[in-house]
Amino acid sequence: MKDFVYVDELVPGIRWDAKYATADNFTGAPVDGYLADRIVGTTALCAALENAQEKAAALGFGLLLWDGYRPQRAVDAFLRWAEQPEDGRTKAKHYPNIDRAEMITRGYVAARSGHSRGSTVDLTLHDLATGELVPMGGGHDLMDVVSHHDAPGVPPAAAAHRRHLRSLMESCGFSAYESEWWHYTLTGEPHPDTYFDFPLT
Repeated sequence: MKDFVYVDELVPGIRWDAKYATADNFTGAPVDGYLADRIVGTTALCAALENAQEKAAALGFGLLLWDGYRPQRAVDAFLRWAEQPEDGRTKAKHYPNIDRAEMITRGYVAARSGHSRGSTVDLTLHDLATGELVPMGGGHDLMDVVSHHDAPGVPPAAAAHRRHLRSLMESCGFSAYESEWWHYTLTGEPHPDTYFDFPLT
């Protein structure tokens, strides 16, 4: 697809862990449309991420991506999954205090995702010296109030890391999503009204 690239090809040194290409996500299995363990996004997204990576490095941090472009078929799979009976396999890690269906009503899963437009990312920080992910007060896709920006009860160091991430992402042209500290969308994204469905291969 024109204008879509593997992010690591345009942002050298960026790390990734493509959760939805693996079983390590809230569905407990690889998700429809994720056929490769890579992160894809628009060229505009990559340019902004390169800038963010440089600013993070000045603070002693690197970026690790969990997701970028998300095919619409994956979003549809999330919706189907949320309608299935509870099996408990991923509840404790990803949605300990809500039911599956509440993922939709509380805004953690939507029928249309900014990810499908190609300029939204889920990411975190890692320590450049050690390579370890920095504490953020909760992991990727923890669908809980503790994942909200400025959530009460987040340890001070983790809250500081969230602020660092938000500050550098916003300074590079991204906007935050208040319910998920890891989720950022490029302001002025190139495809604001198009939800793509080609698979990641």
